[in-house]
Amino acid sequence: MNIFGKKPAETIVISVGGSLIAPNGGIDVDFLKKFKLFISKQVKEHNRRFLLVIGGGKASRAYRDAAKNVIGSITSEDLDWIGIHTTRLNAHLFRTIFTDIAHPRIIENYEKRLRHWKEPVAIGAGWKPGWSTDYCATVLARDYRASVIINLSNIDYVYDKDPSKYKNAKKITKTTWDYFEKLVGKEWKPGINAPFDPVASQLAKKLGTMVIVANGKNFSNLNRILDGESFKGTVITNFTIDATFYDREYFEEQKGEYPLPLTYSVIGKFIQDVANFYRAFWIKVFINPKNCLDIGCGTGKLVYQLRRLGVEAYGIEISEYAISAADKEIQPFLQYADATKIPFKDDSFDLVVSFDVMEHMERPKIKKSIEESIRVSRKLILHKIYTIENDWIRWTHKQDFSHISLMSQAFWFDLFRSIDNVSIVKKFVFKLPAFFESLFLLRKKTT
Repeated sequence: MNIFGKKPAETIVISVGGSLIAPNGGIDVDFLKKFKLFISKQVKEHNRRFLLVIGGGKASRAYRDAAKNVIGSITSEDLDWIGIHTTRLNAHLFRTIFTDIAHPRIIENYEKRLRHWKEPVAIGAGWKPGWSTDYCATVLARDYRASVIINLSNIDYVYDKDPSKYKNAKKITKTTWDYFEKLVGKEWKPGINAPFDPVASQLAKKLGTMVIVANGKNFSNLNRILDGESFKGTVITNFTIDATFYDREYFEEQKGEYPLPLTYSVIGKFIQDVANFYRAFWIKVFINPKNCLDIGCGTGKLVYQLRRLGVEAYGIEISEYAISAADKEIQPFLQYADATKIPFKDDSFDLVVSFDVMEHMERPKIKKSIEESIRVSRKLILHKIYTIENDWIRWTHKQDFSHISLMSQAFWFDLFRSIDNVSIVKKFVFKLPAFFESLFLLRKKTT
């Protein structure tokens, strides 16, 4: 049985700033040619779909200024409408450029989803007063379950203050929506010049959407963003994930993941024990490794169950609290470590596993973590990853904002296929459907 079936396309929202299209009043044809080539290559080689939302930039400001100069004052609504129609002109330019692969109509009404969207690209413009193109991009990410919004402009990073005015301005590589809110405020003003506007930021914060702000002219960097590699840019999420984040509150699930506080109740512990026994039993029966490494092992429950079944199992975990909370008998087999720097030699384990770990990884660390899991394995690598196809989790759990890399199965397929020394095992003896879980079994190629 083919466990994956037909590979779906990864949907990505890109907000293209008007400053890239017409930086000095004239159209940047060179940028448009390179952007068309880049997107077309992504579609062809990686089976990705794009929702491109096009901004107005300096052109819209020029029109607004002209109106003000003629009549002296103008309402905020009219200022917005001028900007909206400028974005629509730019959007029609993009639709014409992408006519071979784009939906024939641009998106102007965000209350109606596209019907029968089969093309790999769709173009969006501004909609109505009070809605910036950033807000439109966020609505599209919500409605089409896109994993990330990439906001392209003429800057490499967001700064804590205007670097053209302040020499001591500091670049921000990752931050939270709470902090970003302090930089841009909460109020929408027509023509506001912000890396991501305040109203859109409020919606992205509510949805838990990741936004990456990057330079639109750096196409090699944009490629690294899409591939889950290290890149230049500012990442904005509800949480910044690091070792200090994985504290007691997180592991005792006071961050709001589950609708009921089951995990640390008697019932919750029983459910966890059953789940980990099932995983260990499945591994023992169908894979039967001599030894195994569990990445992101938490309190070591899977390690414990595997050892009960005769598998020489070990675990690594980024939370010192989680390791300290593990049973004393299992602690010697657990150690503190980052998934991007696994402290074991090459080819150390028959099987390397992770369960519900990778969706918590920051996008720049994803590929490195996967490569590390492959490096220390001599045979097989098994990753269970929460993807957008796992509706059972979405329906039965509250939103967990620490899922900062909630991608589709297509993203992970593409990532695994990009790594030369592994192949995807396409047939399992037993596997639950994608509605429940996404399992990826990789086999390391022998040299």
